[in-house]
Amino acid sequence: MSAGRPALLVTGLPRSGTSWVGKMLEASGELIYVNEPLNPQHPPGCSPGVLNHRVTRRFQYISDDEDGSWRSAFADTMALRYNLRAELRHNRGAYDLARAAKYATSFTLGRLQGKRALLDDPFAVLSTRWLVQQMGAQAVVLVRDPVSFVGSWRALGWNIHFHELLEQPALVRDHLGPYVDQMRALIGSPDWLARVCLLWRMVTEVVETSLRPLPDVQVVRYEDLVAAPLDSFRTLYQAAGLTWTGSAQARVRAATSRTAHETRAHAWSLRGGLSRTAYRPMTSAQALNSFQQRLSPQEIGRVRALTAEVAERFPQHASTTSHDHRNRASR
Repeated sequence: MSAGRPALLVTGLPRSGTSWVGKMLEASGELIYVNEPLNPQHPPGCSPGVLNHRVTRRFQYISDDEDGSWRSAFADTMALRYNLRAELRHNRGAYDLARAAKYATSFTLGRLQGKRALLDDPFAVLSTRWLVQQMGAQAVVLVRDPVSFVGSWRALGWNIHFHELLEQPALVRDHLGPYVDQMRALIGSPDWLARVCLLWRMVTEVVETSLRPLPDVQVVRYEDLVAAPLDSFRTLYQAAGLTWTGSAQARVRAATSRTAHETRAHAWSLRGGLSRTAYRPMTSAQALNSFQQRLSPQEIGRVRALTAEVAERFPQHASTTSHDHRNRASR
């Protein structure tokens, strides 16, 4: 972190709005954007200049049992200390060199200007408690309606491999023990929808039981941000200790008023910033309704049934089926 100011983590399951929220917070001009340091794929992950630690799987879990190496690595990342030597030992392609130069410059200037690190990383969601309690980060955790979440994963053809969770004993011990049998039963199963719903249930329970009670964690529903973006982001800026400026307001307004055909998802270039994100500007109406083209009515009903147990225990995630077509988000 810079000059004693806490780093800011934006996390939540992939496709929960982390890229959008991260970019809107970056509009404050007070943050340096760090894209997915815990992503095991390169790019954006496996960049030791950004995070000098080996990441072995998606949803890497860091607990209080760690040997100190994670603490050392994240201390440098949060303080915006770029490790150019470590980066060049691992990544030497033309693309890597250009990316390293941009990150090194951004980190150095940000540190000199007293800016804070903004870690935008959905793969950090299960390590959020450690990052907050042990590393002093603030966190914004996004939770998305399960129907919209499943629809977004369907659109991208994404899957979940439960061995990445089961092979982390500390994660099973601390959080996922009650779900072990269900995960094992779905390994190799053709029931894709059941697997993705189980992931949503598990992570949502961790968020509600382990993260929401922490004073430096803001748990936010993606749908609430989309429905009232200006008011919601003004509140989020205040909670994060950021200045809500006219330019930030204009950035949020522009991001929620452009139509989908004006831009494309996953667009990235070295001129456009430090990250290749899934963020795509669109109107609130588009964001709240596009799931209807991704799941059939029968599939929507099944998602509701498979996630009902968690929704019943945590009323903020309860189904409002009669309003699905108006009030559910999909980004």
